[in-house]
Amino acid sequence: MGTTQLETVPEPKYWHLKTVLTEALDSEFAVGEILPNERELAARFGVARATLRQALEQLELEGRLQRRRGVGTTVAPPRMGVAVGSAQGTWPGATGDAWQPADCAPGTAPPAVARMLGVRPDEQVHVVRRTRVSQGQPVAAELLYVPMSAVAELTGMDAPSGAARARVVLRELARHDLEGQDRAVELGSARADDAKALDRLPGAPVLVVTTRFFTEGRTAAVSVATYRADTCRLTFGDSGGVEIHHGPERRAS
Repeated sequence: MGTTQLETVPEPKYWHLKTVLTEALDSEFAVGEILPNERELAARFGVARATLRQALEQLELEGRLQRRRGVGTTVAPPRMGVAVGSAQGTWPGATGDAWQPADCAPGTAPPAVARMLGVRPDEQVHVVRRTRVSQGQPVAAELLYVPMSAVAELTGMDAPSGAARARVVLRELARHDLEGQDRAVELGSARADDAKALDRLPGAPVLVVTTRFFTEGRTAAVSVATYRADTCRLTFGDSGGVEIHHGPERRAS
């Protein structure tokens, strides 16, 4: 067979630089150590700053580096292990659910979520905000969209606002028989509100897990959970749950 066109394409400069930087991280820097600024790094490795930024962004995506507000770029610690998947037969907020309700307010769902819920784009739904902290560090933020019809018994007297109302919405949702769930995972970029909740910079790489909850032949709720890509490695077990595991241990001398 002849040589394909792809085989003749040279390796991008930033990709080679990423390999060189990885070796430097393993041999010269400790976890949490601040890297020199972009100008110094570009001069050291003899590359343009645009090439350097591409390599740094790739290393951040792989969880080797973290960009922190007011600090700079630091060497990331190993990914922490946190079980985040719920069993197929439980609603959000069930016993053992480690998410903490933060707020609940009426709002509209994004168009894609509205289609999943079978509601109009301008139709009001309950938007429940929840957070997840592990080892003192925020690892995930969630928006749970619940149609008004799914918790029709809820009244303003039950809980006026905030986390208390979120708990009531979850309690009313759990009165239904859960028939099943499905999940999808995709790579994304942190929006401003997600970045603030996760102590990241806007645009930082994140893993977005979208979960649909089914009852009575329809979608009763949609969860859009955003996980820190530098902290979390998601795997799927036989039960369909999502878990976050420790990555390979990395040591720097």
